Amino acid sequence: MPKAGGKAGATSLAAIRTEIDALDQQLQTLINRRALLAQQVGVSKHAAGHTVDFYRPEREAEVLRAALERNHGPLRNEEIARLFREIMSACLAQQEPLKVAFLGPEGTYTQAAVYKHFGHSVRALALGTSDEVFHEVEAGNADFGVVAVENSSEGTVTHTLDRMVSSPLHICGEVELRIRHCLMGRMESLAGIARVCAHAQALAQCRGWLDENLPDAERVPVSSNAEGARRARDENGTAAIAGETAAEVYSLRLLVNEIEDRADNTTRFLVIGRKLLERSGADKTTLLVSTSSTAAPGALHRLLEPLATNRISMTRIESRPSQRGKWHYVFFIDIEGHVSDRPVARALKSLKARASLFRIIGSYPRSVL
Repeated sequence: MPKAGGKAGATSLAAIRTEIDALDQQLQTLINRRALLAQQVGVSKHAAGHTVDFYRPEREAEVLRAALERNHGPLRNEEIARLFREIMSACLAQQEPLKVAFLGPEGTYTQAAVYKHFGHSVRALALGTSDEVFHEVEAGNADFGVVAVENSSEGTVTHTLDRMVSSPLHICGEVELRIRHCLMGRMESLAGIARVCAHAQALAQCRGWLDENLPDAERVPVSSNAEGARRARDENGTAAIAGETAAEVYSLRLLVNEIEDRADNTTRFLVIGRKLLERSGADKTTLLVSTSSTAAPGALHRLLEPLATNRISMTRIESRPSQRGKWHYVFFIDIEGHVSDRPVARALKSLKARASLFRIIGSYPRSVL
């Protein structure tokens, strides 16, 4: 018998490579065929329109869920979702890429959320503040925006909710991103660190690690983690907390990986746009509501009672000052389901009749992964 790794083994390896080459050719043919069909869908719907006119987030969510249901390995669900997302992204961008605004500079977690949701065949627009993200989408200079709304360990990003109160924009999707914080800088060891720059949320999410390992280092909150990485590049003694991508962008050493205090540290981002979406079959709805007197006994209970009556699950409620008067509040409410679902429609009709302020901010696909 031939020895292992001998002629028979080489022949077998060559046969496997030949089969892989044939499959690659078939995949390329099929992907291009898919791109052609996507192009025809766009032309049939909007002959003179723009990419945003026929982009369908609810349809993409359906495609991704179907891909995950079919998946039996060996690729993990995360890898399958990423592959299909990139294929859809490339197919959609044939005429022109979507323009998606995010809080910059390059290398932020928000940029990572953009690519996770839209794929890399978009034009990602880095802006200086989250207010600018809202402004660019409202003005039509960006098709969509991506903004952080809450973190699993540090809670709500209140500025995003406050901005939603006055903005006419809608929520068109959500992205959940596992946050892995890295400590980075130009120094060779922790001994050379005088200060640590990062977004206030990142500093808070790493508070325990910093207390234990860098108790004497100054903690400097900045506008974004990428801004902290830029300062670490330009300043002696400055380290930054950011994602691994920022270390590559700003040519920094990765000093310590995964310094977040909680292993399940996750941030939820919202995709904001100018239109309400149709149902995808697995949706959330976000409401902005208030009563004439939030201090009245039972006022909030009476407002929310239609949700319980119609067996609608409320997954989140957050109060914010209304800016209309002292001690007057508005409530952001997330519920399961789409506004076109009959039980949801019944509940919202009754809730609207009881509210002094009622607005549907969005009905959108739940995060796939």
